[in-house]
Amino acid sequence: MSNYTQSTNFATKDALASGDPLKIVKGTEINTEFVNISVAIATKADLASPTFTGTPTLPTGTIAVTQSSSDDSTKLATTAFVQDVADAIKAALFPVGSIYTNSSVATNPGTLLGFGTWTAFGAGRVMVGFDSGNALFDAAEETGGAADATLPSHTHTATSTVTDPSHAHTYNQPQGLVGYTQGGSQSVPYPQSVSTSSASTGITVATTNASAGTSGTNANYQPYITVYMWKRTA
Repeated sequence: MSNYTQSTNFATKDALASGDPLKIVKGTEINTEFVNISVAIATKADLASPTFTGTPTLPTGTIAVTQSSSDDSTKLATTAFVQDVADAIKAALFPVGSIYTNSSVATNPGTLLGFGTWTAFGAGRVMVGFDSGNALFDAAEETGGAADATLPSHTHTATSTVTDPSHAHTYNQPQGLVGYTQGGSQSVPYPQSVSTSSASTGITVATTNASAGTSGTNANYQPYITVYMWKRTA
């Protein structure tokens, strides 16, 4: 913007003695002043709803109107406006109770993000979703489970009984018989069916499994990955 610079000092002319030719105000002098004033005015912004060009800056300490955070226009914003928007973003992204995670940086989020009070959270634990239908998971920050599980050695025993019903075997036994022929009598053998006596074996079979497993503490971890976790408390 151009500021008005006076070209002719009319007060000095007034102080000159009468008859001094320099005391005379010339039309060209008036015209020069008018042009200078016109240029200066034309490069100034209006007081009401001004439109700036270039890179406008406000003087240090200038207090302007703070716009609404929902105002989506090209109006100038104050530091109060910017801070209000920043606070709204912080509250939306990380409200109190939020969990912040980082896979490589252990610095407190209060330092990294520049806001909030944060405490380390969930050391050595994984997170699980809320489940109102399961007493283990129906309240926030319930804890449970164990990193290790004890598996004792043990033996299973099985006994089997085999029942053998009594039974008998039948076989043919040759026998002698006196018969008559034309030439006289003689002994003619013929078969006779004979059964053995009935009996059972009474067999019993016992089966025992060998011991399996070793008593002791064994890892009981699900697949996991370690990160830094923080909870916003204020």
